[in-house]
Amino acid sequence: MDRVDCVVVGAGLVGLAAARALALAGREVVILEAESAIGTHTSSRNSEVIHAGIYYPRGSLKATACLRGRERLYAYCAQHGVPHRRCGKLIVATDERQLAELHAIQARARANGVTDVAWMERAAARGLEPAIECVAALHSPSTGIIDSHALMLAYLGDAERAGAMLALASPLRAARIVRDGIELDVGGAEPARIITRHLVNSAGLRAPSVARNIEGFPAALAPREFYAKGNYYSLRGRAPFARLVYPVPEPGGLGVHVTLDLAGQARFGPDVEWVERIEYSVDPARAAAFYGAIRRYWPALPEGALAPAYCGIRPKISGPGEPAADFVIQGPAQHAIAGLVNLYGIESPGLTASLALADDVAALIRP
Repeated sequence: MDRVDCVVVGAGLVGLAAARALALAGREVVILEAESAIGTHTSSRNSEVIHAGIYYPRGSLKATACLRGRERLYAYCAQHGVPHRRCGKLIVATDERQLAELHAIQARARANGVTDVAWMERAAARGLEPAIECVAALHSPSTGIIDSHALMLAYLGDAERAGAMLALASPLRAARIVRDGIELDVGGAEPARIITRHLVNSAGLRAPSVARNIEGFPAALAPREFYAKGNYYSLRGRAPFARLVYPVPEPGGLGVHVTLDLAGQARFGPDVEWVERIEYSVDPARAAAFYGAIRRYWPALPEGALAPAYCGIRPKISGPGEPAADFVIQGPAQHAIAGLVNLYGIESPGLTASLALADDVAALIRP
């Protein structure tokens, strides 16, 4: 039976970042990915935003990892030629009732160490983005956009150059705790059974299920899985925006916002649609609600200008009506199983925080 030092389950952004960190530390690493390509779920189906760290509760792992990861990510992209742009964003209040929440967001940002978020009255905000309508806004100059697939390829390249191996179309079928490690049954065209000293569960949407299915793992310590689908619609024609534009957040997400790709094309989303299974169709009928949401801050949105684009699913570990859960990195201190690290609920700002989260994982993997 083959033996491996470290196995990472999941070749999304955070899994690849963790594999990179472990390989650069001199560890033997195998990355198992169930799909036939890297990052086919949450990592490639998102807004591709580098977040400043504004929204998250003070002291939460979301807040601290986002702040630790943001400037490292900008530097990494510059050093590795990953396409990105620090374009900035506006968070807009469209009526007086939202001003208290806008003030609260600014206070939360400052508490998190994000000190460059500036309050703008309507005229100043429209000076930056003449097409928007608002009563006030926050300007975040540290927010940016990125090519998420290029980032994943860069992480993978670093990991492979340091000796890591990627196995695509290789789902983890079963796992069990044994005396000298964790035994894995790997499916695919060439099924295999291997033993690893260290297992990093970065399976994204299915991470809680992966943990629960490990024989010998206390299943009660794995949170429930919830799927919050987010649909995106693209704008037909050129966007009138140079920055990202976000409304005041809504339960389950950050609201239907304007994001830009690196070519300047605009897309709107995501909304929040709680679903029971993983599937990626976009219902054209949902566009009706998008028009209403977008016209609150862009009244000139033309009728018929939105086209279904794509959707993603947030890997939630808290359900509808519940407070948003923090990221969870669960190691031996929590479950008493040597060598096992589980990552749960790694939704936004997971991309921004990926390098910081990878360091946290690597710190739990003992020599």
